Parts: sequence; C-alpha cells; structure tokens
Amino acid sequence: MGYKLGVDVGGTFTDLCLFDEEEKKNMVLKLPSTPQDPSKAIIEGIKNILSINKVNPNKVNYLVHGTTVGTNAAIERKGAKTALITTEGFRDLLELARQTRPSIYDLYKDKPEPIVKRNLRKEVTERLRFDGTVEKSLNKEQVSDVLEEMLKDDIEAVSVCFMHSYLNPAHEKEVKQIIQEILPDVYVSVSSEVLPEYREYERLMTTTLNSYLGPVVSKYVNNFAENIKEIGIETKPYINQSNSGVMSIEVTKNNPVRTALSGPSAGVAGAAYIAKLAGFEDIITFDMGGTSTDVSLMQHSIPKVATGKSVAGFPVQVPMTDVHAVGAGGGSIAWIDNGGVLKVGPHSAGASPGPAAYDKGGTEPTVTDANVFLKRLNPEYILEGSMPINYAAANEVIEDKLSVQTGLSVIDAAKGILKIVNSNMMRAIRVVSVEQGHDPREFTLVAFGGAGALHAAHVAKELGIKKVLVPDSPGILCAVGLLASDLRMDFVKTERLKAAPQNLSLIDEKLNELITEAKEWLLEEGVPMEQQMIDCKIDIRYVGQNYELSIPIKGALKTEENLKVLQQAFHSEHEKAYGYANEREEVECINYRVIGRGATSKINLRSHEAGSTDASHAVLGVRNVYFDEVDAFINTKVYQRKKLKPNNIIEGPAIVEQMDSTTVIPPHSKAQVDLYKNIIINL
Repeated sequence: MGYKLGVDVGGTFTDLCLFDEEEKKNMVLKLPSTPQDPSKAIIEGIKNILSINKVNPNKVNYLVHGTTVGTNAAIERKGAKTALITTEGFRDLLELARQTRPSIYDLYKDKPEPIVKRNLRKEVTERLRFDGTVEKSLNKEQVSDVLEEMLKDDIEAVSVCFMHSYLNPAHEKEVKQIIQEILPDVYVSVSSEVLPEYREYERLMTTTLNSYLGPVVSKYVNNFAENIKEIGIETKPYINQSNSGVMSIEVTKNNPVRTALSGPSAGVAGAAYIAKLAGFEDIITFDMGGTSTDVSLMQHSIPKVATGKSVAGFPVQVPMTDVHAVGAGGGSIAWIDNGGVLKVGPHSAGASPGPAAYDKGGTEPTVTDANVFLKRLNPEYILEGSMPINYAAANEVIEDKLSVQTGLSVIDAAKGILKIVNSNMMRAIRVVSVEQGHDPREFTLVAFGGAGALHAAHVAKELGIKKVLVPDSPGILCAVGLLASDLRMDFVKTERLKAAPQNLSLIDEKLNELITEAKEWLLEEGVPMEQQMIDCKIDIRYVGQNYELSIPIKGALKTEENLKVLQQAFHSEHEKAYGYANEREEVECINYRVIGRGATSKINLRSHEAGSTDASHAVLGVRNVYFDEVDAFINTKVYQRKKLKPNNIIEGPAIVEQMDSTTVIPPHSKAQVDLYKNIIINL
C-alpha cells in the first residue's frame, strides 16, 4: 500500500490530491499558481502536501500531472522556431487555411498569425496520388539542400507534411531520416505519425503545432521528472492527455499536441468517476475556475471525445474530450462598454493581481468581488483562513468602477455581475446540451472548480435542472480526475470504402491493423494483456457529404449482419444530430479509429456509514447573505464541510465552506450528504 498523487495546474491555482490507498481517502491542497514558472508552485505544493500529511516521498507509487504548458505556449506564441517541409505548391496552405472567418461579421478580424514564417516554409519535389500511389518520386538531393539552408536559420523544430501521406508514409519517412542525419538536434514531426488522417489543412496544422510545441513541452516534462526525482519520488510520472487518458513522459515528448486540453479533460474524468459512484450516469460537468468555465455532457458515465477542436485559434484534429469553454470565472472582470452596458469577461484578473478582495493589487471589479460583497464568499478569509479577504476593497472597487458610472447601487451592480456571468455559463451549457439534441433537465449538474459550487444551484435552476452534485473536494476535482484516468492512445487510418458487403474484408483489414498497433503500443508501455482494453469506431457519412459521424463498434465487423447494424446505427445517429436520416442513401466509411486503453491502478474511494439527518454539529455560525429569491440579505447558516456526515440534511438558504471551495444552497432548496460525502442539492 502507498499513495497516489495528482497535480493539476490552472491559471489561478495549482491543485494537488494525495490518495491514501490503505485508508481510501483523499488529502488535498490548493495554492496560488506561479504563471511565470509553473514548476515553482508544483514543487512547493508536492513538498507541502507530503510534509503536512507526514508521507515519505518514496511511498508515492503513482503520479499524474495535468499541464497547461503546451496550451500557454500556443496562446502566447512562445513555441519553438519551426520550419515546414511540404509538397511543391502547398507551402501557403498553412496560411490559406479554410474559408471560415474567426468572426463572420467583422471584416477587420484577422485569422491567427501563422506559427511558421513564410521564409521557413520549404517545398520539395514529390507527389502522391489520392490513392497513395507515387506520381513524382521524392527528390532527396533537394531535401538535403533545403536542410542545409535551415542550418543557417537556427531552427529548433521541423514539421513534415506531404499530400496524401496518410495513405503512403514512405516519402515522409525518408525525409525524417535525412533530417535526423543533417539536423540531429532538431525536433521532428511527420504527419503520417502524428495524424494519418485526411483533410490536408487540419493534418498540416496539427503536425506543425506538434513540432512548434515539441521542444517546449519536452523540456518541461523532462525537468518535471527530474524535479520529482530530487524530492525523492521514485515512480515514473504520467502526463494527462486531452482525451481524458494519461501517457508516459516519452510518449508525451513525441505527442505534445495531445496535451492541449490536459486540465479540462481531467476534470471531466473526475466528474465521471465521482458521479458514477454516487449513482448518476447522465451528467453535465460544470467546472468554474478563476479564468474560465468548462462544460461537458456525458451519458452512461462515458466522457464524450471529439476531433476538430481548436487550440489558440488553430484546428487540432487529435481526439479531445468534448469540452466547451467560456471566458467566465471567479477572476472575470466586470466592465462598462461604450453603450453603458454592464459586461463580464472574457478578460480575467488571473492569479496576479487577482480580484480586489484578494488584496494583492487588483483594481478591477470581478465575479469574486461580487460574491464577497454579497457575502456568498466568506468576507474575512478563504482557503480555511490561509488567505485573508478584504471586504472593503471589494465594496470600493464595485462602487468606483461600476456604480459611479451606471448609477446602480453597489448591491444592484454586484447582482448584475452574477446574473451576467451566470447567463454566459448557461449559454455554454446549452451548446453541449440543447444544441446537440439533449434536454438539460434530464441530467444532473456536477459542480466543481474553485467557483463551480458557488454558482451551480442558480445556473441549474434557470436551466430547469433538478439536481446538483457537489463532490467532496470540488476545487481540486481535476487533480482527482488525474488519478481516475486510464493509460490511453488513439490510432486512426483513412480510406474511403462504401459500407457494402464487397468491402467488408477491407474494412476489417483496416480495423485489425489498428487493433494490432494499439496492442503493441500497450505492451511497450508495460500494460499486461489482462489490463488491456480496445475500443473501435468508424467515421461514416452519406456518399457526397463533407463531414462524418463517429459510430462505435465492437471490434472488427466480420459478418454482413454486423455491417447492417453499423449502417442502422449511423442512420439513427444522423437523425439525432441533424433531424433527418435517409436509409435509401448509400453510406461510406472514411476513418477507422481504435482506442487502446490500459487500466491503471486507480483511486478507490470508500463509502461511509449513514448517520443522523441532523447537521447542526457542522454549523460554524450565521451571516447575512444576499439571495435573489428574497431580494435581501438574510440570516444564513454557514456549515463547515469537513464536519458534515453522510445522511446530514441541510435546508436552504445555507453556505457550506471548505478549504478548496464554497457551496451555495439557495432558499427553497434542500441538500443531503451521500455515502461518499458528496452534497446533493435538490432544487
């Protein structure tokens, strides 16, 4: 028996979760992030959580880290100096992109600046036909000349992407070999390894972004591994991916683009795990942090994974947990636009200087300041007293920056901030539910993140959601999610084949090739056969359509009957997604996807015995809190979360405080603590 450690770095706070395998309980720690050097907060946090709980570092047998280093490098354009080698005539594809504009009605809005300058985009003679056959052979001498030129430019990374190389990787492999001979210290990505999938712009962009992030992420994860070794942690760390799975340090260095949504996906995995234990399989996750809110919908406790998400304005085609983010968090700044209208976000006060109430130099009114003024947040301290709160500063900044300009009272201005930010978050939830054919009233809202439980009940009520689940440690659920994730890698091949009996053996051939590849990868990662899991999907569309739907299947098809089942599943999914289906139309298979998963030794939280319904033993005191339902400040009981016991019932209005979060239970609502110490709010 030992300990498992999850470390998640956010824009405002760094969260740690230490799981005791013998006691089957979590110990948590939250401390301010250090954006200039994330490793400072990480190392300080690991040392502190081990010291506080008197745990010897060599007792940690499993460690997972969720990182934003790749995402931040892409957003801030601080990646490596990257060059591109592509097929003759296609070097400007990186800039031409697609016809879609970032803002359709803004004629002056530019597309993101390309991450590779035009003079570093090189063309070479080679060409494959659409079926993968060679039309022009690769000019190796020209490749060598191009690389010799790059020696003068101090290139740190190279991206290689040729037309139709997803069908025939031979030319890309030859170029990679030449690069490793001439530029041995340069990071290399080739599209046939990063994303062997059709759609040339998305493949080119994903591969180039992988190279752009490669040196930055590789250096970071190497340093991370060295730092934890110096602390005395002997186990090899894992890094969380965007698809709610984890991968080793070595795999991360080859696939940095797969870490782009590392943090948000960990939260979804944690919510799925906790909610399933509590008996809720259809949920909407509501992760509200200091800078943004991430929402995701899942059915049957399975996180939804999609391709075609974007990072820093660039399309990334690797599978990612289907999370929709909106710039609404505790640090979101309230401001008045030119028309005199109150707005909230997307700009954030971040970790530094933070909200005015944190008393660290913040001069703009934020969502946190509004919560402090209305006393939903403790007006004296947070983080169990380790972080003082300046109530007067929150009052003053709302009055000076909003009330004076609008003529609103401070109470009305603070109310307005919360109503607007709640409205922004409700729109995000509608994107993942109503706009995708789901009724949010049929789901349970799982609230987490530092500010999720503060707003969840009011957001849920507006959407007609009846239940809100607040986990035992909502502020660090992303760190918990890291310890509930499997080892995972996604494999894909593209080949257009009509879903017809004569193509059955060819379809199965593609799937079996990928299944073999996935099993080999799992063995390389040290996953025993009995812990290996394989999932398969095929991307299907009607002949002539431009986009596909991904349909899950159980391994290779093998029989015509299974092929018919696949077709029927596609028609049903098409009707659900688009409102119609045509069973007389021919359908075709495009992409074949296999997910290789290795079961890790996950956390296993224990349930507790149910006790009395009386929660009076957990009451800390009473304070006046403002609630919209009564349009006044009213006496409200404040409970200490760690003193609550299973079966305790809390009548609203009430506030529940804990180290990593605050939960608001509105009037006319009732909450009960379940056997896993989750708070279930019934609205």
